[in-house]
Amino acid sequence: MAESRQRLCAVSEVVPGEARRFVIGAHQIALVRIGEDFYAIGDTCSHADYSLSEGEVDADALQIECWKHGSCFSLKTGDPDTLPATRPVPTYDVEVAGGEVWVTIDG
Repeated sequence: MAESRQRLCAVSEVVPGEARRFVIGAHQIALVRIGEDFYAIGDTCSHADYSLSEGEVDADALQIECWKHGSCFSLKTGDPDTLPATRPVPTYDVEVAGGEVWVTIDG
């Protein structure tokens, strides 16, 4: 499958410690900023169809919590760290260049 590099936003558009939702084609992405680092994971909780970008970010644990049922997902791997979710969400490679945030999407 071909990879595609997509611009999400300017660095200044994402507040540290918060998440922001983006839709790129069929991909719904939660972009999280922790300090100067950015993480991109699938925005839809694998337990139920709720947006992860609306949840709380835990900067120390590098997790985001689904606001509806409380499952926490690793920002690095997409793996759920707490129940009720048992399946991971996708992760995306993030690059910051020239003050812009870019992700790489497969296919």
